Amino acid sequence: MERPAWAPPGIDISVPSVSRMYDFYLGGSHNFEVDREAARKAMEFLPGLPKIMQANRAFMRRAVRYAADNDVTQFLDIGSGIPTFGNVHEVARAADPAARVVYVDHDPVAVAHSRAVLDGVDGTGVVAADLRRPADILHSAEVRELLDFDRPVALLLIAVLHFLEDADRPYEAVAELLDALAPGSLLVLTHASYEGIPVDAERASGTVDVYRSTRSPLVMRTAEEIGRFFEGVETVEPGLVPMPHWRPDSPAEEEDPYAFSGYAGVGRKA
Repeated sequence: MERPAWAPPGIDISVPSVSRMYDFYLGGSHNFEVDREAARKAMEFLPGLPKIMQANRAFMRRAVRYAADNDVTQFLDIGSGIPTFGNVHEVARAADPAARVVYVDHDPVAVAHSRAVLDGVDGTGVVAADLRRPADILHSAEVRELLDFDRPVALLLIAVLHFLEDADRPYEAVAELLDALAPGSLLVLTHASYEGIPVDAERASGTVDVYRSTRSPLVMRTAEEIGRFFEGVETVEPGLVPMPHWRPDSPAEEEDPYAFSGYAGVGRKA
């Protein structure tokens, strides 16, 4: 297997990575054949997976603009993946040139590529860390240097919590992160669910099985289970809804049916 020049040394390119599969769905070039193979296999069950990822990205951009419009200009993006066009710092900087963004991921390719893309970009940082260990993120040099925890921060958890099994204590991880943030901070998340997918759960479970082979099992949760992540914060209108319904820029009924697979929401810490 040929190793591309941009691939960081020491990484295992024989195992698919969810962030590189996500990059493939979005039309990016920072993925390996093993990632493309797994992504294509997942798409045999859910051919609309690229549409789901595009809906995630579109929601993220709307939520970042919402944050900036409400004077939240610090962003902690965990599970940030591989930067593609229209990333958090670009959207945030368009709204406020002084916005600060820290990207966090545990995939070495995502981290290395993020550092390359952000080289020389003021007010941005990249942390190699895992959502399962919030203290590592909160006490990292980049977070401490760039983010002022006395002021509100937008905590972005876009399409990442569904890769944490209940045994990973995802609810506790989110609570620990929120606990460190100032009043007025925002929790911004999306999460996969069988609810809303335009195929039956049995067929969709084929995609779940593909992800199980990537060492990052895909955990589908109900709206009620996803809503538990917002305990202690107040969800802003329109609440926890399918992604295209969250403050859309264009009529939601124009969206692809797959865009409604999963939920999105924003909560504000009192």
